[in-house]
Amino acid sequence: MACGVGAYLVWGVLPVFWKTLEDVAAFEILAHRLVWSVVFLALIITAKRSWRPIAQLDRRVLARLFFAGLLLSVNWVTYIWGVNNGHIVEASLGYFINPLFNVVLGVLILRERLEPGQWIAVAIAACGVAYMTIRVGSLPWIALVLAGTFGIYALLKKQVNAIGSIESLGVEVSLVAIPALGYLVLLARDGSGSFGAAGLSITGLLVLTGIATATPLVLFGVAARSVKLSTIGILQYIAPSLQFLIGVFVYSEVVTRDELIGFVLVWIALGVFTGHGMLRSRHVRPEAVAA
Repeated sequence: MACGVGAYLVWGVLPVFWKTLEDVAAFEILAHRLVWSVVFLALIITAKRSWRPIAQLDRRVLARLFFAGLLLSVNWVTYIWGVNNGHIVEASLGYFINPLFNVVLGVLILRERLEPGQWIAVAIAACGVAYMTIRVGSLPWIALVLAGTFGIYALLKKQVNAIGSIESLGVEVSLVAIPALGYLVLLARDGSGSFGAAGLSITGLLVLTGIATATPLVLFGVAARSVKLSTIGILQYIAPSLQFLIGVFVYSEVVTRDELIGFVLVWIALGVFTGHGMLRSRHVRPEAVAA
């Protein structure tokens, strides 16, 4: 439980970390995040002595992991750009609606059947997004890109069970870190990069992007093995709630009345969705939950 709470607390306060790098271009931050994540994850995999399953992966699995890495990269760069351009609140909306987006993907791709409570939750959330789009006059694209890319990423991860979560992440990041490293080399050659040129503090923070990325994932991996899924479902709202509060009260982002109404509708949808899941879990046999 402590690891689960810790993971979502770290994810919740990460906007403060990314804000310290707001003078660095989003794509350069992404490239450093990928490269240094590879280094940090390689150390963890070495400590676990779990390189052998990675070496045995076939091309089909590697192709899926590469695509998963691309989706993760789009998610990360969108989030970094949103945070550093004054859209922390909208970014938090993406992670609020992500669980509901996963449900929609389950219906469209996996042909899963929704129960009435789930349909009601999805409908209310859709109304919230539609209301903000119509009243504010623009589609909350940052939120939708974040929810969409992470939802499809989770779907791909669900189909790859040949290796553990940390090992899988290491492969995904490594595959897309190769062009990222090339990009950083080009920036260093023409002198337009920030690493080593923007001061010791910025250089150190760019190195720390790998730890900032992998640490909550490691904590979450520990929690996922021992904490009930229904509990994880509730804990996951810690991160976007903190992001929303940081955006409003720390960085003074303005939330209009129409945006707040849209958020309230999404929060109601999450309440219905979570309540339905908790009620349903009480009627499921313990051995089914364990499976």
